[in-house]
Amino acid sequence: MNKRLITYILGWVLLIEGAAMQLSTVVGLIYHEKEYLVFLLCGIGCMLVGCALVIKKPKSNIMLLKDGYASTALSWVVLSLAGCLPFFISGAIPSFVDALFETVSGFTTTGATILREIEGLPHSILFWRSFSHFLGGMGVIVFLLAIIPRLGGNQSINLMKAESTGPSVSKSMPKLRNYAAVLYGIYGGLTVLECILLLCGGMSFFDSVTTSFSTAGTGGFMVYNDSMGHFSSSHYLQTVVAVFMMLFGVNFYIYILIISRRFKLAFKNEELWVYLGIVAAATTLIAIDIYRIYGSVFESVHQSFFYVTSVGSSTGMALTDVNEWPGFSKSIILIVTCIGACAGSTGGGFKVSRMLILIKGVRKEFALIVHPRSVHTVKMDQKKITHEVTRSVSVYFVIYCLTVIVTTILISLNEFDFITSFTSVLATLNNTGPGLGMVGSTGNYADFNIFSKLVFCFNMLAGRLELYPFLLIFVPAAWKRT
Repeated sequence: MNKRLITYILGWVLLIEGAAMQLSTVVGLIYHEKEYLVFLLCGIGCMLVGCALVIKKPKSNIMLLKDGYASTALSWVVLSLAGCLPFFISGAIPSFVDALFETVSGFTTTGATILREIEGLPHSILFWRSFSHFLGGMGVIVFLLAIIPRLGGNQSINLMKAESTGPSVSKSMPKLRNYAAVLYGIYGGLTVLECILLLCGGMSFFDSVTTSFSTAGTGGFMVYNDSMGHFSSSHYLQTVVAVFMMLFGVNFYIYILIISRRFKLAFKNEELWVYLGIVAAATTLIAIDIYRIYGSVFESVHQSFFYVTSVGSSTGMALTDVNEWPGFSKSIILIVTCIGACAGSTGGGFKVSRMLILIKGVRKEFALIVHPRSVHTVKMDQKKITHEVTRSVSVYFVIYCLTVIVTTILISLNEFDFITSFTSVLATLNNTGPGLGMVGSTGNYADFNIFSKLVFCFNMLAGRLELYPFLLIFVPAAWKRT
């Protein structure tokens, strides 16, 4: 491991976080809240530590894949530990573990909360909760690559690989730094567009900004206890949020293709159409199932579309208590939760591309059983998928399932009902937030014990970094010099 390079990267992460905290300082000053001082001091503290770590550049810029993975995983741990300090020091969340849980949930864009009462919190605290989604959505390392000089030459791709979601990282841009800048440009542009549309619908400026941050990062933290249900009188606002949740679940490479006017290539993307097909099919099936509850085709489709895009993109916003829906609808919701969004998006879950590769791999195996001498290849978008990718997806699936099993057993020590334990694990590992039972769309994670909350923190970080980078830091052999 290149430990000096890793600490150098951590220093830049703290600098970015310290600067980001000053936005909450400004919000606190605008609303005349004493919490502004907490954000000011915490931000300065982060920047001072960050400066101490970056003042001297590392002698070696060589970054192996394991260095990239460790740097990214530790960056998210440091980001969460420093980010929870304003919650804890201000007294908004008196328990350090609870403050850490809330912060990890924010940065990983999970949206699970331990707060029973949200509306009474200061504006600066509410802003930091939502802004943590925006920071974590596209990834702090991606932002890092966009604003600072190259850390390790072309090997910086190992940092991008560690934080990007999905089986692979596109190398379509000539320079990685340019690629990261374009990603953040699109990310910021869509966020601003949503904010403008929400303002046009009569939402206040503060609500529009925080809602847009939560949607962009597909996180789901809202400033109201009843989430988007607070705006039940405006189907326009709810529809705008639903559409943007779906848009942020799309692979951002598609937007790059559209901007560069390569429309044919963009709309031939197989994962895109499967993702939209899943949204359409799930929306239709659930709307038919819940029609008996709402008695209106429009309301049934509206409720169904909103929640399908919410869990499909792993945002986790809600309009109503989904626990009251029929079992069939809840089963579909769990399936969509596990599948998640597209690779290269801000959404979580197993990813549509991985699901496609697995299904095609299974089909290939059956074809070989029937015709042993035939030659079959796994393809996506008319391109052959290498054996390395298919093997990686298969291993990922095994690790994913093992993580679900082990953490479900650990969470069951709370002796809550199985639905609550199982769906809370799925919701945190897939970075969705709400599950079913006690952790449903109108519930929270406050009643879990300290050990369970730490397990959930592990799940949220592992899920956001797609298992490998986060699990690697627990492997002693990875830290040996090579």
